[in-house]
Amino acid sequence: MKKNLLKETLEVLWQHGKKSKDVKWCGIPGFGYCSWSEFAAVADTEYDSGYGATKVEKDLVIVGEDWWLERREYDGSSWWEFKTLPVKPKNHRVPMPVIKTL
Repeated sequence: MKKNLLKETLEVLWQHGKKSKDVKWCGIPGFGYCSWSEFAAVADTEYDSGYGATKVEKDLVIVGEDWWLERREYDGSSWWEFKTLPVKPKNHRVPMPVIKTL
């Protein structure tokens, strides 16, 4: 299935109540980053989502304040997965010591 990477990215952002102005940076951790506008300029391209991992960098992330999109791949297909920081639980619990028996 042919997809436009930029349109796909904007759609996933919209589904999670985000807009391009909410993006802090785009890039590949350990390699480098770019601005949203720099990403958008090269992401406005078609790719076959059934073989997405061969066309779209699988380490690519789109990062916001407390959320990010990361690429996922299974059996050659690829898509964006929306991630958020975990919410701190309300209850404080002291961990029990782990005792190993020999």
